[in-house]
Amino acid sequence: MASVTSTWTEPSDSPLTLLLLGRGTDPASERGVDCPGDLPAPSDPDLVARATAAKAALGSRVFVLGHHYQRDEVIQFADVTGDSFKLAQQAAARPDAEFIVFCGVHFMAESADILTTPAQRVILPDLAAGCSMADMAVLGQVETAWEHFEDLGIAGDIVPVTYMNSSADIKGFVGRNKGVVCTSSNANRALTWSFEQGSKVFFLPDQHLGRNTAVLEMGFDLDDCVLYDPHKPNGGLTGEQLRNARMILWRGHCSVHGRFTLDSVREVRERVPGVNVLVHPECRHDVVRAADYVGSTEYIIKALDAAPAGSAWAVGTELNLVRRLALAHPDKQIMFLDRTVCYCSTMNRIDLPHLVWALEELVAGRVPNVISVDEKTAHEARVALDQMLALP
Repeated sequence: MASVTSTWTEPSDSPLTLLLLGRGTDPASERGVDCPGDLPAPSDPDLVARATAAKAALGSRVFVLGHHYQRDEVIQFADVTGDSFKLAQQAAARPDAEFIVFCGVHFMAESADILTTPAQRVILPDLAAGCSMADMAVLGQVETAWEHFEDLGIAGDIVPVTYMNSSADIKGFVGRNKGVVCTSSNANRALTWSFEQGSKVFFLPDQHLGRNTAVLEMGFDLDDCVLYDPHKPNGGLTGEQLRNARMILWRGHCSVHGRFTLDSVREVRERVPGVNVLVHPECRHDVVRAADYVGSTEYIIKALDAAPAGSAWAVGTELNLVRRLALAHPDKQIMFLDRTVCYCSTMNRIDLPHLVWALEELVAGRVPNVISVDEKTAHEARVALDQMLALP
C-alpha cells in the first residue's frame, strides 16, 4: 500500500505571533510572574531523556495532565489528554497520585485542586500560564455589577452562569449566588436549567459562548442579549436595558478564537471548494453563523475522527490542536482557518524545559508552583461545579 502524505500546510508567521517559549514575563497573563529556579535550556538535547527519567523515578506518585492545546513536546509525557473539565475530573479520579502536574493554564489547575483530595498537590509548571479570558472577569468588578443589579431590584431574577474558563473566585461567586458552571459542550443544558430558576442569566466571562448558545441553540433574539462592560459606569447599560434583557453577557472573550473573522471563512471557501468549516463556539457570532459545524474541543476531535477520507476541513481553534489533528489524519485535508499563526500564548508557556524543571524538582524532594485554592472559595466553587454535574 502506498504511504499517505499529510496535506498540512503551516500558517504564516506574523507580528501577532505571541510569546511561545515561556521566557520572561507576560504582563497579560493571569499570573504574570517568572518561573522560579533555573530552567534547562530549550536547546538541551537531553530534555526528552531527562523528562522520561524523572517521570519514571516518580512512578505512580505523579500524574501528568495535558490539555489539547499543549505543544507536542509536552503532550508526549501526559498520562491523560483532554479539555479543562475532563482533566480536572481525571485528576479527581486518581486519589493515590501524590502530585498532579497540570500542563494547562491557571484556572484549570485551580479546578483540579478544588476537585482533588487535600493530600494531593496540584502543580503548574509555569505560574505565568494564565488565561486572558479568565482575567477579563475580576471578582471585584463582578461583585460591583451584582450590587448594581441589586440596586435596580433585578438581582433576584438573575441566575449567574460562569464558563469553566474562569477563576476559582468567579466560580465561588456563582456558587454563593445559586448559579452553575458550564462547559462549551453543556452550555445549552446549563442555560435551560438557569431559565427554569429565574428570568435572566448573567453569563461570565465569555460573551461569545453565551450569545451563540442563547441565539443559535435556544432561539433567543440578539436583542435579548446585552453586553456588560466592566470598564464603563453601570456596565455601559441603562436600567431599562438591563430590565429588558434576558442574557446579560460579560464583556470577555478568548484571544485565540476571537481572532477568526468572517473574512477568514469567506477566503477559505473561495480557496478550497467544498471545504467544511468547523469552529469552536467561543468564536464570534458572525463566524459561528457562517460555519458548517460548531462544537467544543472534544466535538471537533470526534468530528474529524469520523470525517470521510478525502474531505476538506478548515478548523477554527488553537493551532497546536489543529496541526496535531491534521498529522493524525493524512487522508483528509485539514487546515487552520486563519492564514497566520495563532497559538494560545499563555498555554504555550508550558514547554519541555518547564516540565523537566517541575519533574526534577519533585524528584529532588522540592514541590514547586503549587496551586492551592482557599477552603471557603473551594467550597463555594464546588457548589457551582456540583450543580453542573447534576444538570439533567
